[in-house]
Amino acid sequence: MPQNKISITDWDLADRPREKLMAHGRLSLSNAELIAILIGSGNRKETAVELAKRVLSKNENSLTHLGKQTIKNLIEFNGIGEAKAISIIAALELGRRRKNEEQPVLKAIKSSKDAFDELYTFFEDLVHEEFWVLTLSRSNKVISKQQISKGGVSGTVVDAKLVFKKAIEDLASAIIIAHNHPSGNLKPSQADLKLTNKLVESGKMLDLPVLDHLIITNSSYFSFADKALI
Repeated sequence: MPQNKISITDWDLADRPREKLMAHGRLSLSNAELIAILIGSGNRKETAVELAKRVLSKNENSLTHLGKQTIKNLIEFNGIGEAKAISIIAALELGRRRKNEEQPVLKAIKSSKDAFDELYTFFEDLVHEEFWVLTLSRSNKVISKQQISKGGVSGTVVDAKLVFKKAIEDLASAIIIAHNHPSGNLKPSQADLKLTNKLVESGKMLDLPVLDHLIITNSSYFSFADKALI
């Protein structure tokens, strides 16, 4: 009699594809384990991983070859129905499109004016205050721009943890912070100065320097770095 298959749920936790990805990241998984996550389950004789290995083996262990298969080809494997076949085809097509997608050109921030140009459109004509962060690579290229908080006419509350959370998620090397003054007054308030000092000191502890803090109005901007306040 054929030996009963061992369910993935009976495997050591470190060998289960989903748990392995969560614990060790996507690079720790083999192609078969990634496909097993897509199909979810195997058949009466094979686990999802064993089935995925067989599918790959019949396709020369090549994702490129597998990507050429049709739904009709894939459902010939016991345990793969239309839904699983569609999941495999869709995932491989996404990979193909990602490979062919043009990579955006990241702009390097070389001055306070460069930072202002990146952010001005987000603040233009606002009647309330908003606080934003630019996360930067090691070469000061913009990784992302994100609103951290939104407030009223005279101020907004800024949580330093959220500012640096975004930078850490982006694996940034530095940040530039900015907020607007709807009143048009470019002079930093005592609260602005205090917040800037707090974020600069926090950045030093995290090895994430705050390169500048901009106050932006509809017609101009104030740079803490240009005024030697950072």
